Amino acid sequence: MDKEKQLEVLENARNNVVRSIAETMDLYGVTPSVGKLYGTMYFRNKSMSLDEMKDELGMSKPSMSTAVKSLQEIDMIKKTWVKGSRRDQFVSEKDFFKLFIQYFCKMWEREVKINLDAIEETRKEIKVLLSQPDLDVEVREEAEYSLSLLRESKKYYFWLSDLVKNFRSGEIFALVPIPDMDEE
Repeated sequence: MDKEKQLEVLENARNNVVRSIAETMDLYGVTPSVGKLYGTMYFRNKSMSLDEMKDELGMSKPSMSTAVKSLQEIDMIKKTWVKGSRRDQFVSEKDFFKLFIQYFCKMWEREVKINLDAIEETRKEIKVLLSQPDLDVEVREEAEYSLSLLRESKKYYFWLSDLVKNFRSGEIFALVPIPDMDEE
């Protein structure tokens, strides 16, 4: 088998993983075409320019630029400097553990902040309502019930915040170790 045929076989084999990555990228909030770009870059052992990406995937330059920005926002690719090149060059993050931690911790931290802020504001408003001397008994019961729900929900957000700390510190790997895979 000549080199060209060998490269074709390799490319076809890699395309299985590229397709599966593209199919599951909705977890990261990106489209399959953006996932295909990441999958393609994942198998590259060198950086790629926008033009190279465009040619490889057959997408327009504006679409490719948008795809690259999407992947940069979630830290799946990074701009890199290549000596002698005046074009922007990009490389993909190869460490799936790092990607997972960066992306999901960022999302979980956002969830914690938004919801704890809303809980605190709601708690204050309910406390003001409860301080009214002429508050209807049924409204008081509903307000107190709402406060109890807010207290319980805060437990989850504090737990989630601790989970993020365990992921960021790497302590999670003591509980759920990375498997030792010597096989190919």
